[in-house]
Amino acid sequence: MQKTIHTARGVRLAVHEAGPADGPAVVLVHGWAQSGAAWAAVDGFRTFAVDLRGHGDSEEPADGYGDPTAWADDLAAVLAHVGRPAVLVGWSYGGLVVTDYLRVHGTSRVRGLVLVGAITGIGRGRAGGRIGPVMRAAVPAALADDAALAVFCAAMAPSLPAETIERLTGAALRVSPAVRAALFDRDVDNTDVLAAVDVPAVVLHGLDDGVVAPSAAEHNAAAIPGARLVLLPDTAHLPFLERPAEFAAALSTVARLAEVAG
Repeated sequence: MQKTIHTARGVRLAVHEAGPADGPAVVLVHGWAQSGAAWAAVDGFRTFAVDLRGHGDSEEPADGYGDPTAWADDLAAVLAHVGRPAVLVGWSYGGLVVTDYLRVHGTSRVRGLVLVGAITGIGRGRAGGRIGPVMRAAVPAALADDAALAVFCAAMAPSLPAETIERLTGAALRVSPAVRAALFDRDVDNTDVLAAVDVPAVVLHGLDDGVVAPSAAEHNAAAIPGARLVLLPDTAHLPFLERPAEFAAALSTVARLAEVAG
């Protein structure tokens, strides 16, 4: 079920809802040049998968893509729509959006945190944003060239079925070159934000991830107090599709720890 919400700045965002209404609330934040449709349903959870600004069925405003407060306020609108504290899940670039939110708004509406193949920083030398060979090969061509973007999508997780790759590629091609490029026009290190996280956290990452380097996951997990690091063999950049049982287990772990913490 797709809903439409508006941020405090008036930006229209699409949110895809699934799962039982009384299940633990989970907000799913997708990666660069993707959409909320990338996620699969997770049994027992009420999921809210947002299309980030400029992606999917959300509005494409002219600006805000390099502004952490804009991303933070977008995610704040999603959490207000959820109406109760939720687990935040950031995949790839979505991890950066999640940390933008935490920097501006803190954890008062957050029950837990799951980073999946995620970056938390961006820019040269940022340990939380180290990229792998697939991303290095794609940029800068994929920022403007659709053929290069399609090659990148196919290389994110080659073991996935062809129809899944086609769906991810279709979502990517809907994102304008201007937005694709604007998301890279940032330089930020959120290690200090991670160090202040006071909710249960799991960092889940594929050891074969060629988009975001596993060393980024190691940095992010080490920075978050008490975080659990799960490195998955034979897994690339989409653990929630490649290894859904392990992804569901990570969500369950965070939800259980949050319940214990009260």
